[in-house]
Formats: sequence, structure tokens, C-alpha cells
Amino acid sequence: MDLMSDSLLPPPTFEFLIASVRMQVEVQLGLLHLGDETERPEPNLPLARHGIDTLAMLQEKTKGNLTWPEQRELENTLAELRIRFVQVSTAG
Repeated sequence: MDLMSDSLLPPPTFEFLIASVRMQVEVQLGLLHLGDETERPEPNLPLARHGIDTLAMLQEKTKGNLTWPEQRELENTLAELRIRFVQVSTAG
């Protein structure tokens, strides 16, 4: 079975795009780690900030063109990631 077959991929939705960038930011903040705990990398705050800024740019560029659920998801994601960024950046 081909692992890249269309049946295994989620549909390309706005929500999936937000979730993809969110996951990248969570990894960069050290909130999501899939490897061994002894190999946990340090947070990469510049890359995390870049992901947050990318979502903020997306919010600005799509203003007035999103459904209410899409808008709410983007706003909530940005708010949560911004709070987590401050928490991680002040914890060290």
C-alpha cells in the first residue's frame, strides 16, 4: 500500500492548514515532542515566533473571507500560541 495515497491524507482544508502550522509552533516551543525525553531539544523561539507571525499574516490576509468557525479557530489558535510563547520565553 502506498503511504502517500490520497485516501490516507486529510482533505486540504483551512482548518488543517491552521493545525499544521500550530503543530510546528508547538514543536518549536518544546510543547510537543515525539522522541525520547532524554533527546528533547531546547525551544527555538525565533522559529516559533515565525510560525505565530505566519498565522497572524494569514489572519490579516483572509479577513472578511473566512467562515465563522474558521475565523474562531484561527483567533483561538493565535491567542493560545501567543500565551504559550510568553510562558516558554519567560520560563528559562
